[in-house]
Amino acid sequence: MSSYLLKRITTMFITIIGVSILVFMIIHLIPGNPVNHILGDYATEESIQELESRLGLDRPITVQYLSYMASAFQGDLGTSFITGYTVVEEIMNRIPVTAQLAFYSILFGSVLGISIGILAAVKKNTIYDQLAMTLALIGISAPGFWIALFLILLFSYQLSIFPISGYSGFYSLILPSITLGLGTAGSIARMTRSSMLDVIKQDYIRTARAKGAGAYRLIFQHCLQNAVIPVITLIGMQFGYLMAGAVVTETVYALPGLGSLIIAAISTRDIPTVQGLLLFMGSIIILVNFIVDLLYTKLDPRIQYE
Repeated sequence: MSSYLLKRITTMFITIIGVSILVFMIIHLIPGNPVNHILGDYATEESIQELESRLGLDRPITVQYLSYMASAFQGDLGTSFITGYTVVEEIMNRIPVTAQLAFYSILFGSVLGISIGILAAVKKNTIYDQLAMTLALIGISAPGFWIALFLILLFSYQLSIFPISGYSGFYSLILPSITLGLGTAGSIARMTRSSMLDVIKQDYIRTARAKGAGAYRLIFQHCLQNAVIPVITLIGMQFGYLMAGAVVTETVYALPGLGSLIIAAISTRDIPTVQGLLLFMGSIIILVNFIVDLLYTKLDPRIQYE
């Protein structure tokens, strides 16, 4: 187990380095000079050069990258060109909203998706199966912004049940969570159905049924327990993406999360904030996948990492 952990940590470190190089190169290949955006259209050449020198943008890109990564490994992701706050402060101010949204969304999507997937597998090739898979396909295919606007129109504008936008606690996260959860539920439902059907065909399921195992025990103890590994993998990946910031949903609902922060940073060419956010989001996804891998041994004792 210790050797596996060492290999995975090494792989995570190399992956993060690769992500940082990719992010750094993409950001610096984007046309436009952030200094011009900061100083405005009427800035003099002297003031532009002075600000570039102060921000370190006049140095070679290799030197900029090495300096940035040296600071990043010490917990310093830079300072925003626009707000003057450190990127870490910006992330810490925004991440509570994104974390809550990701948790509620994945909880709603997992419960709904697993339930629909089980129903579709148990009622294979029936009207229930076809209806469940149709709903799952709609959830996957429907654009997030369309679902968000529909829910706002119905529940906020017409029925006045939920706030239209902004963040004021749990109540204002219900519609965004449903918006994200519906798409997540569709993917989880399809994966659950596929995994359940593979397990149902196994000999030990027929043996358990022949011994008189009840429907509840057969489905949840014998089938779902052995079919849950691929589902957990998908849930972990979806949660990692949600923690990285649901850009469209946060923008539509005007939520002060990481997604809306990165949109604002890109629009203002705030290089340190964009770099820091992308590096942080990539690290979150890598870390979540690592935790999911460790959970396999708890969910299935047959899996051992040597």
